[in-house]
Amino acid sequence: MSLAVRVIPCLDVDAGRVVKGVNFVDLVDAGDPVEMARVYDAEGADELTFLDITASSSDRETTYDVVRRTAESVFIPLTVGGGVRSVADVDRLLRNGADKIAVNTAAVTRPELIAEIADRFGNQVLVLSLDARRVRDGVQTDSGFEVTTHGGRRGTGRDAVEWVVQAAQLGVGEVLLNSMDADGTRAGFDTDLISAVRREVTVPLIASGGAGAVDHFPPAVAAGADAVLAASVFHFGQLRVGDVKQGLAAAGVPIRQEADRPLR
Repeated sequence: MSLAVRVIPCLDVDAGRVVKGVNFVDLVDAGDPVEMARVYDAEGADELTFLDITASSSDRETTYDVVRRTAESVFIPLTVGGGVRSVADVDRLLRNGADKIAVNTAAVTRPELIAEIADRFGNQVLVLSLDARRVRDGVQTDSGFEVTTHGGRRGTGRDAVEWVVQAAQLGVGEVLLNSMDADGTRAGFDTDLISAVRREVTVPLIASGGAGAVDHFPPAVAAGADAVLAASVFHFGQLRVGDVKQGLAAAGVPIRQEADRPLR
């Protein structure tokens, strides 16, 4: 685990607006990404993640203009994902202000993409964004979890834990581990999923999906997360970044203080 656990708000963006739903459906508008990024930066977020959640399912490029304006508005690291299919896409996003790039569907389809990006830009730039769920409909995997693609809309039958192991070998520097079963439910992180992945890889893990209360965050760290990510509880004001950091600190989890936050 890293020295200090990072707290990361996630901006799920559709058509230039932040949205949030349950399991990526029934989306409701949550605000302007640029304005929200400024707020989270001021509140002490350690990083920001910007995911264009319909870019792959609708076969559309990430909204570069919104990425650029968001990057210009914050001083903390910005990870961008959604519709990243090539080294050229990564290059363009980095030129538009992203610090790290998340790959998901395209990497599942063509794993060599991971090595291509890592070889060109370094693994510190590359995040594997994984939407995993418990197997169903007769699907079986060794871990009990499968990879989904296209914003969680399609099951693949591929073992989610095995995919993380392969991606780490190919060169990803970090894993954004999102539980599709927990996503948007505010019922707590899927600690079984986090633990299953942590047992197999040493790359940093960002826990995502299910945050609903301050006391949901320490168990995710105990299960093996190096960072904790949330969206709707921050967007709609149920929790503040500072609340989460205080809760983690009270549970004995090391957090980054204001003076320690990495600036871009």
